[in-house]
Amino acid sequence: MFKILFILFVAVPVIEIALLIQVSDVIGGFATIALVIATAILGAKLVKQQGLGAYVNVQQQMAAGQMPAQDLFTGLCVIIAGVFLMTPGIMTDAIGFLLLTPVVRKKLAKALLKHASVRVQTQMHGSHTQFYGKATPDEQSDFDNQHVNNQRNKDSSTTIEGEFERKD
Repeated sequence: MFKILFILFVAVPVIEIALLIQVSDVIGGFATIALVIATAILGAKLVKQQGLGAYVNVQQQMAAGQMPAQDLFTGLCVIIAGVFLMTPGIMTDAIGFLLLTPVVRKKLAKALLKHASVRVQTQMHGSHTQFYGKATPDEQSDFDNQHVNNQRNKDSSTTIEGEFERKD
C-alpha cells in the first residue's frame, strides 16, 4: 500500500513536472500552459458527453431489468478519466484520454475480470450457501441453475399464506 501511495503522491508529480519542463523547452512556456488548459477543456467536454451516454445506457438497462455492468464500468472509467484530465500535466492527460477510448476500456475490463473474485451468498430453506473464489462461466452457470431449482422447490411448498383475524 505504501508503494502505491508513494507513486501517487511523489513520483507522479515529479514526472509531470519533468515532462512539463521538457515540453516547454520544445514549444515554449505559454504554449505549454495553453496545451494544458486546452486538454482540460476538451477533456471536460468528452467526459460530460461520454458520462451522460453511460448514464442513459444504465437507466435503459435498469428499466429493462438487466444488470448494466459494462456501462457501470464505463461510467467509472469516465469519472477516473475526468479526474486525470482535470489534473494539470502531460502524463495524466494521456492516461485520461486513454480511459475515454472504448477499446482501452474493454481491454481494461477484460484484464480486471480475469483477476476478479466472485462472492455470492443466497439463503435457501434456512441454510446459507456461499461460493468464494474465481468462478468460471460454467461454475457460475451451475450455481445459478442450483439457485433457480431451489427457488422452484421453495415456491412449491405447502405453505398457505393469508390473513388471520380473531373474533371473540
